[in-house]
Amino acid sequence: MRPSGRALDQMRDIEIDVDVTMHAEGSCMIRCGNTHVLCTASLEPRVPPFLRNTGQGWVTAEYGMLPRATTSRMRREAAAGKQSGRTQEIQRLIGRSLRAGIDRQALGERQITVDCDVIQADGGTRCASITGGWVALRLAVNKLLKAGDITSDPLLDHVAAVSCGIYAGQPVLDLDYPEDSEAGTDGNFVMTGSGQMIELQASAEGATFSRDQFAELMALADKGVSELVAAQKAAVA
Repeated sequence: MRPSGRALDQMRDIEIDVDVTMHAEGSCMIRCGNTHVLCTASLEPRVPPFLRNTGQGWVTAEYGMLPRATTSRMRREAAAGKQSGRTQEIQRLIGRSLRAGIDRQALGERQITVDCDVIQADGGTRCASITGGWVALRLAVNKLLKAGDITSDPLLDHVAAVSCGIYAGQPVLDLDYPEDSEAGTDGNFVMTGSGQMIELQASAEGATFSRDQFAELMALADKGVSELVAAQKAAVA
């Protein structure tokens, strides 16, 4: 029934390669099927003005898509002179999600910026960015711990995200672009490794959905996030 031939509750193949760039304190390439995102984490000895002299750190994110990440070339946002509303929404979501899994007091007064650059898009780029962004963040924090710059691990739990939706009348896990573009309901579920909710985004794209259907989507999200967390653990082991 699904264009890819996957079962309703089957994720795309997940691959996470770490230390893929030489300069960033943490980096990975995450591949969720044909969606590929480069995630890097950069340490900076400063925080935004509202956090100065508080002893608390900050995690923020930036997101972008290469011009030919999609089927036709997109104009670079730098050439347009401003970011699109979509880009701003996604990078705020990534930042909020990663901050939910960190003790900012334990991080100390420093900032980690996670950059997520979409190399190839086939649906679920924001979810892949969150999942891969956590891996890059984990690697950067590991360097702080190894250097003795911090004494306790500020990462409280894994953070991962997956899309679920109703396609052709059936709840499905991990939508690719053909499904995402035609889904009656589309949702993004951001969760911790222990199953706590961080952010849920679900909307009726072409048809309304029931509470029972939403419960089915939640069950699929639980399964998907557990598989993503397993992939994160294997990548940083």
